Amino acid sequence: MKRILGLDIGRVRIGVAISDPLGAFAQGIDVLDAGKDWMEHVRELVRERDVGIIVVGVPVRTDGSRGPEAAWVEGVMEKLRKKVGDGGVEIVPWDERFSTAEAERALIKGDLSRRRRKGVIDKVAASLILQSFLDNRRVWS
Repeated sequence: MKRILGLDIGRVRIGVAISDPLGAFAQGIDVLDAGKDWMEHVRELVRERDVGIIVVGVPVRTDGSRGPEAAWVEGVMEKLRKKVGDGGVEIVPWDERFSTAEAERALIKGDLSRRRRKGVIDKVAASLILQSFLDNRRVWS
């Protein structure tokens, strides 16, 4: 079974998570610099880890509408599709509502300092986005 990659795309950092081979659990694996060629790194991960789906968190508003940030992420998704989608990789948008806030709460509860939280929060948010997708798939399969 192909693995699933989760991305929390921001303007400064991109959190990266990956599923286990059975698609049951998400694990944060990296935080990429958005100012560099992070899409090439994602492309390498797809190849190395046998990824079949990339789940991208889209910041949906609490009322379900999409604002300018969501439109920006969807534009980035199109570029990502051109960069890595040619190998049959499906790129799926996923509602990331409250994922960063949930990640922040979890890290505070784990007693991480503000400085240490900054370095891992995007990876944790990507894990939460991916885990939500995986849990939803199990419910409907």
